[in-house]
Amino acid sequence: MSEPVLQFRGVQFGYQAAPVLRGIDFDVEAGSITAVMGPSGSGKSTLMALAAGLLMPDAGAVHRCSTRLGMVFQDPALLPWRTALDNVAFPLIALGLQKRERRERARAMLANVGLSGDDAGKYPRQLSGGMRQRVALARALVIEPDLLLCDEPFSALDALVRAELWRILRGIHARSGLTMLIVTHDGPEAMQCDHLAILSAGHIEQFGTPAEIAHHPVSDVVRTFVAASTGR
Repeated sequence: MSEPVLQFRGVQFGYQAAPVLRGIDFDVEAGSITAVMGPSGSGKSTLMALAAGLLMPDAGAVHRCSTRLGMVFQDPALLPWRTALDNVAFPLIALGLQKRERRERARAMLANVGLSGDDAGKYPRQLSGGMRQRVALARALVIEPDLLLCDEPFSALDALVRAELWRILRGIHARSGLTMLIVTHDGPEAMQCDHLAILSAGHIEQFGTPAEIAHHPVSDVVRTFVAASTGR
């Protein structure tokens, strides 16, 4: 078993008096893809915000062993006054790279996610939704993170574009060994991951490999997920 890059230990969190997460315990192993699934309102986005350090737990702890964190969300959140190339190059400023190297690395990463040189010069308003999400993915990856957090990054896209971006992401993972934690509503997609956490009503209903969960579901919630994801 690989060393964990991210650990949740007894994590609890709530907004004002309303509890959202309770007793969250699981590890994200180095080099793995871990998926999180659950119904709307189960606390998935809150869990990701805690993983990123954007929120602090009310109790318990989140331990991050990563040194460089990349993030992709459903909204690409691109800077509208910058081209695709300059959006991707932007985070490299904080790493102290010179403009020429920033642009070279950004151009190469845009090519890795399937965008052309012509696309690199376009502004976000000139790009389709799928292309904007490719730019957001390239921006997260260009810093060469050791942990990538993805909060439903492809859910607003049509099935063909989503499948292509998932293929690209898995290819990058295979080549780089990048550790990923991804929230998804796509059951078949989640079943391709190394580990799976099923979140329900603010707690982890079951955590394990997709095969373990498919063959040994621990509750009706998990059985419903397995049926929807595998047709069993």
